[in-house]
Order: sequence, then C-alpha cells, then structure tokens
Amino acid sequence: MRVASLTIVAALLSAVSATTYQRLGTCPTLGCVLPPDQSDFLPGQLFDLRVEVHAPVNGSEAAHSGVPDRDFKVTIAKDGGEPRDVAKFFAVEKPKLEQWQFEWYEDLFAEDRKTPSVVNVNSNVYRKLALNEPGKYTVTLRYYGDKSTTAHWIVRPLAEAKRAKNVIFFIGDGMTTNMITAARLLGHKSINGKYQTRMQMDDFPVLGHQMTHSIDSYITDSANSASALYSGHKSTVNAMGVHVDSSPNAYDDPKVETIVEIFRRVRRGAWGAVSTASMADATPIALTAHTRSRYDYAPLIDQALNGLTNYTWTQHEGPDVYFGGGAERFYPGKTSYQGRDYYAEFADKGYTVSLNKTSLLAASHTKRALGVFCQGDMPVWLDRNIYPDNLRDFQNSPKGGKQPALDLPGLKDMTLKAVDILHERGGNRGFFLMSEAASVDKQMHALDYDRALGDLLELDDTVRATIRKLDEMKILNETLVIVTADHGHGFE
Repeated sequence: MRVASLTIVAALLSAVSATTYQRLGTCPTLGCVLPPDQSDFLPGQLFDLRVEVHAPVNGSEAAHSGVPDRDFKVTIAKDGGEPRDVAKFFAVEKPKLEQWQFEWYEDLFAEDRKTPSVVNVNSNVYRKLALNEPGKYTVTLRYYGDKSTTAHWIVRPLAEAKRAKNVIFFIGDGMTTNMITAARLLGHKSINGKYQTRMQMDDFPVLGHQMTHSIDSYITDSANSASALYSGHKSTVNAMGVHVDSSPNAYDDPKVETIVEIFRRVRRGAWGAVSTASMADATPIALTAHTRSRYDYAPLIDQALNGLTNYTWTQHEGPDVYFGGGAERFYPGKTSYQGRDYYAEFADKGYTVSLNKTSLLAASHTKRALGVFCQGDMPVWLDRNIYPDNLRDFQNSPKGGKQPALDLPGLKDMTLKAVDILHERGGNRGFFLMSEAASVDKQMHALDYDRALGDLLELDDTVRATIRKLDEMKILNETLVIVTADHGHGFE
C-alpha cells in the first residue's frame, strides 16, 4: 500500500513539474523570426516579417542585464545563395526599432505565486512582403554577437495547369470520421449490413486525413485551424491571419494573406462566407481577420467589411456574400464596434440586407448581399425542423430585443443562394465560397449528440444539393468542392 501511494504521489509531482509555459511560441531562444521555421508560402502571397530580440530581466532565463541587443542583423538567402540584408532583398526601407516589455509565467508555481518573469524586447517588422519565386529560403537573425536564429521557408510552385475556376469549401466544425459514421447510421437505412442509400460524402473521389495541431500545441481551436486552412500557415491557438508576437498590441502581429485576400487581389474574383454560427465566430471571420485574439468579435466584423485600417495591407472591399448569425455585432448598441450600425454601413456600400429567410430568397443575384438572421448562433436543424416550437423560447431577433427569430433559413438555403450570387458576380473570374456547419462542434461541446448529428446530416444534404445545382448550372466540372473538418472531438 505504501509503495502504491508513493508511486501515485511521484506521478502527480511529475505531472505538475512538467506543466511549464512558453515565453513565446515558436521562439525557444532569445531571438525570434516570424513567420517561423518550416513556414510554407504560395508565390506572391503577402506577409509581414517580424524579428524580436529578448532580454529576460528575471526568472530562470535572465540574461544580458535585461538589455536587448540593438545591433541585430537580419538576412535572407535563396536556395543556399549568398545571404542579403532583408531590407535590400525586398527593396524596402529598414523599419524603425520598436521596443516594449512583456511578462509571462514560467510554470504553474509562478502563476500561483503571481511572480511573472519580465522580458525587454527590441524588434523590427517588415510589412507587406512577398516571395515570387518558388524555392527554399533561409532567414537568419544574428544577435548578441555570436547568437543566431534561423528560419527555413519554402515557396511552393503553382500547378502548371489551372484546374478549377470556382471553389466551394464546406467545413463541418469539429466533425470527426466517427461522427460521420454515426450520422450515416441515423440517416441511412441498412439491411443486412448493406446501406440502401449513401451520404454525399461517401461518393467523393478523394478522401484523406489532416493533422490539425497548432504551431505550439497539440490541441488546436477553430480560429487557428481555420486560419491554417485559409492561409496555409499554422499559428497559435486563438490567432487568425497572423503569427503571434510578444507585442502588447493584438493587431500589429505579422500578418499572412488569406485565400480570399489573394483571390480578390489577383483574380478580382467574388467570394462569400456562409455559417450557422455568428459571423464573428472563428471559422467565418478568419477569412479576413488578422489578430491574435479571436474574441474581439466587434472589431473583426469591421475588419470583414473595411479591412485593416491601421497597417499597410492589401486593399479590401468586403465580401460579396455574408450569411449567418451574430446580429448583436451588426445592429447599433453596446455590442457592435463603437456602437455603429453595420446594417447601414453594409447597405451604404451597396449590399442588400436580409434579416429573414423570405427576404434572403428574394434578394438580387447581381448585388452584394448581407444576411443576418438572429443574434448569436443560429438555431440547429432539429429545432428548426422537428421541434419548431422551441424557436419561440429564443430571444434572438436580428433587430435586437427579446423577440424570437422565426423565419430562419437553413445551411442549404444560404449556400444555394450564395452560389447564385457568387456565380453571377464572379463571372469568368470565378468565385470562392466557404460554407460552415458550425453546430456540429457547438452541440458536441454540450454532448447533445442528436442536435450535433442532425446538423452533420444537414451539411451532407447541403453538399448534395449544391453539387446538383452546380450540375444544373453546367459549372460542376469547373468547380472544386471540398468538405473537411477543422478539428475533432472525442466521440465514440
């Protein structure tokens, strides 16, 4: 008994002692390069480059009397060639030196005692850069005399033949293969082990798996995972469209261009987002957001419409289609950005504004469209279709107040309408649409399997209806349809 007790105590002590924190993810040394080592880029993809030199004042890493090196150098070399000064390589001016201080807890013990470690920082940031030639690049930060941090980057070549004019990107948030199996069992009849009907996902010609971990954590979240899907760059949990730095400003972190920003800038194509969540939620907002803080909901809606206003970046004109929930971030009041009326601001920029299903279905196919149908996340398929009386218990009118939103579209309604508008507006330039079944994830958080799997089946039905519509429009052969999850849940 005594041996067993000692073993348990030792195991607990080991677990606690192992619970340490990182000073800055991707930066185990005192010199940081962002984007970090192992980053991939598309040719011409815009990004910012930040370098930091840290001087810890106290704690186990205390060094250099807390004074960070001011004379650091940054070089870049292509395919093993001669290193060149970064500013000269990109033909930009050398930026002004930035300085700040931040605090962090080295471990749980320090956090419990409220004894943070303090770090002084010197930094440069180079904004709106691009690498146009495929190949391997090496960025080296040299500091404190003989110290260096190296980041190896790859710019991947584009395919020689263009295969798709349009892309429809379906996301089942939190959807695992086990959930798909469970949804199949619920939605499709089986006789003697043989299914009589199939899910649309079962008929896809290519199937695969992906590793969803973030850049510095095995467990990701919907913000970082969506950002990775849209930009090709993994980042830190809660971050979107940036590599997280140590600065005090959540909006000055080094940015990376997303697929819709590239598509609009290069092809002038049309793009849209559809979600059964709030449109300020991580998956839809990550298409345009550039911040380390996914929970800054109201400012991120402004970013979606107006783009970045505080740092040099690609010109942004807003989406062509924006359908979902989250009305509290649009109507004027305490929960919208600066109390502004975003229904009016979207309308002033030429959008039709729909607040219910009836208005949505009647909306023009030629004009840009905003559809916001309730406060918060949209009610799930099961409540909208099987238990509609439940809708009267909500206080979620898109106009604000405590009335229920009753005239609600589903994911299929929003997606098919989006296809009509984007096809019309994209023309020969094509379109990109992201369509998210958000409550697969949200209902799994609550362990409400019926509602989660109901929304998964709604997603599959939406995919089926979309493929049928594309075929009827005679654009199926020029449209790439992808269905994926952004991460999973423990579900058996």
